[in-house]
This record gives sequence, C-alpha cells and structure tokens, in this order.
Amino acid sequence: MLEAQSLFSFYGKSPIIQDVSFRIAPGSFTSVLGRNGVGKTTLLRTIMGLTDGIGGRLFFNGTDLGRTRTYARGPMGIGYIPQGREIIPRFTVRENIVMGTYARPDRKRDIPDYIFELFPILREFLHRRGGDLSGGQQQQLAIARALAMDPKLLLLDEPTEGIQPNIVRQIEDVILKLNRELGITVVLVEQNVHFARRASDQFIVLDKGRVALTGSGEELSDEIADKHLTF
Repeated sequence: MLEAQSLFSFYGKSPIIQDVSFRIAPGSFTSVLGRNGVGKTTLLRTIMGLTDGIGGRLFFNGTDLGRTRTYARGPMGIGYIPQGREIIPRFTVRENIVMGTYARPDRKRDIPDYIFELFPILREFLHRRGGDLSGGQQQQLAIARALAMDPKLLLLDEPTEGIQPNIVRQIEDVILKLNRELGITVVLVEQNVHFARRASDQFIVLDKGRVALTGSGEELSDEIADKHLTF
C-alpha cells in the first residue's frame, strides 16, 4: 500500500529524512519509533506532502505521491491525525467531524454511525465547541474527524501524548480495533514501546533521519528500546 524508495525530505535545503526505504502492506500496523527530533513527525508530514520537497520515490497504492498535490492525498484515502490534534476550537464537535467528510470522493457529508460507537462521548457533546473538550476528548475528536473521510491508511502522530491515563487505554484499543476489525492500515508514531509491541506487525526505528533498525512487533525488545529510544 505504501512504499518509500531512498526517500529524502527537506525543510528548506536541509534534509530531515535521509535515504529511507520501507514497504507497508495493506491492513498492516507499523510503528515508527525513535528519540525526539529524529524525523518521525517529518516522515508523516512527508507522506501528506507537508514538507518543502522530497527526493527519491514514495508510492501509495501505486500512485507516485511525489507527483501528487497535498490536497489530493486525503481523497486518495490517507487520513492524518497530527501531533497536537489541531482541531478547530471554535467549531462544534459536529462541525469538526464534518470537516473530515470534505475529503471523501463520494461527497457524502453524513457522519458514520460507528464513530459514535467508538467514541460515545462525542455524541453526547455533539454541539459543544471543540475547544471546551478535555485533551483526551479532543484526541478522540481528531481521530473521528480523520475517520469521517473513510481512510484506507491512517497516520497517527503520538495520539496518547499528554492524555489522561484513563483515556489512553481507550484510545489504544480503538486504534487496534480500526486496524484489526475494520482493516484500516495504520502507521503510528509512538513513544509507548509496550503499545507498539502489542499492536505492531512491524516497526521502524529512525535515528538522525535514517532507518536505524526494522523488525516485527515481536522483535521489539526492551534492549532495542533502551538503545534507540532512551536518552
């Protein structure tokens, strides 16, 4: 579904992602790990076309993303939940979710019922402003907005960062359900090694913008975490 071949990604003239290659199969779960500042967020932004330029090749379902404009990537089926959530605080919960439907090729504006089954609190707060929600509720809203576009691939950037502990497990379970029951391919940037190990089919460790290590979820050992994720 997603393939990078000797991928470089730039902010200005500085390469942040350097010579990165990987293949992600449909329906799989991939965790991208590494210390802060090694390029994990930039990799997701590169897939969405939000950096200044790329080198190498990047394909989504056979389409060359290097030749695809940023605004066209959502309708192709790529959903993105950025770090910090980036909901619109003055919009209601409903308005924030409906925003996601504008990336649907079929132009449907209905909110899928299963979103409220995953996040019942959002139905209760449907007419409340997004900025009035707690951090965990805003994260649920950000995921709901991405799901409203009916994605085939979901990119999540540290979705449990700064979330109260009682909601962290709920969000993790929802992400697993989206992958294992609904078949959505997931690429997750995460610092929680235990969740990455539990959820992942494969992992990619970045270091200074390059791939330092790859493996299956079962191979994500504490030794690897100590070597590549701790300071």
